[in-house]
Amino acid sequence: MLLKDKVSIISGIGPGMGSELALLAAKEGARVIISARTAANLEASEQAIAALGLGTEVLAVVTDITDPEQCANLVEQSLDRFGRIDCLFNNAFHPGSFDSVEYSNFAGWRDALDVNLFGSLSMAQKVIPCMKKNGGGSIVMINTLATRKPMPTQAGYAASKAALSSAATHLAQEVGQYGIRVNSTYIGWMWGPGVEMYCSMMAQSNGRTVEEERAEIAKNIALGDIPEDADCAKAAILLASDYACAVTGASLDVNGGEYFAH
Repeated sequence: MLLKDKVSIISGIGPGMGSELALLAAKEGARVIISARTAANLEASEQAIAALGLGTEVLAVVTDITDPEQCANLVEQSLDRFGRIDCLFNNAFHPGSFDSVEYSNFAGWRDALDVNLFGSLSMAQKVIPCMKKNGGGSIVMINTLATRKPMPTQAGYAASKAALSSAATHLAQEVGQYGIRVNSTYIGWMWGPGVEMYCSMMAQSNGRTVEEERAEIAKNIALGDIPEDADCAKAAILLASDYACAVTGASLDVNGGEYFAH
């Protein structure tokens, strides 16, 4: 088990990557802390973890990561319950506004920055003191292929995540001396509720099937299909685990080969 007995916080629990991260962390032996702004998402995730039948210890805390006090409360409740924090998965995100750089009023960009950059860094700030005390820990930033490969209407979202990418490498350098690792996964197209909905909308618009839309996207992916969200979650779990004990400041592309760093 890659995360056996590791106390792990996953932010941004909801349909898709957040829930898959929580389920996989449980399967890999973690004691799981789930957070989101919506209580219903936490309840659904907690029930799904319980249904695994593993007896996983779970703490659910409603949290808006743009509020530093709520981030602090999440960490305090985690420490009260488990006494330590070993892993943080910064998965919570805001998509920003779907517009162009040329004509944007940047209001949606600021919303994205508040969550994707400042919220993620606020969560990291709050867990670092207890990780220092414990002699180390792991922070995984869930980032996006849009920072590598420009996509229409994604500029605001990508800009906020690109800023997080830069901050993550600086943070890795700062806290490495304490045994704290900071790494990032760059997720591309990911088959889950969000992309399924997108493909359904495009299928209706184009007079095609969902399967045809999926295949059209997959033409640009070396492995031949859109990766499942559960499989993308595996890469983040690996970076958080001791198998990546010599890895920090890394940027791991998780996109089935749509983009190759060189």
